[in-house]
Amino acid sequence: MQPKTQVDSFELDHTKVRAPYVRLADTKVGPHGDRVVKWDVRLVQPNQAEIPTAPLHTIEHLLAGYLRDALDGEAVDVVDASPMGCRTGFYITMLGELPAERLLDGMQEALGAIAQHSGPIPGCAPERCGNWRDHSLPGANAWASDILKQGFIVQETIPLT
Repeated sequence: MQPKTQVDSFELDHTKVRAPYVRLADTKVGPHGDRVVKWDVRLVQPNQAEIPTAPLHTIEHLLAGYLRDALDGEAVDVVDASPMGCRTGFYITMLGELPAERLLDGMQEALGAIAQHSGPIPGCAPERCGNWRDHSLPGANAWASDILKQGFIVQETIPLT
């Protein structure tokens, strides 16, 4: 038996996109007109690379703060930055909308901060994280730096044909 609901991200042709990119994945409008926006932020090329779990986990912890800092003053609130199970990027959920180019700039700024981050990893303690031992700051620094060197783009949705 299959689920009844079709998931939009499974209709994206992962063989035709070019990472790293930001892509508007979905927009939902609530009963009071609130707009919830989901972004596909792909850091590495699907089916060609994946970020190991320890660096990805550290990027997640650092991105939580650095992305909010980068978008401070915008008319949006970052609700969540969730790593993709395939370990190729993140889904960024926001309350409110902003242009894709602004998120692209914010991601570059946040990844630049992650590439340079030293010292403690926010939330990296048994009381604050469900798998606090699975982190790699040197890995996160290196992945962020390598991703930035490739040049982010705004990717349009390329549906399966």
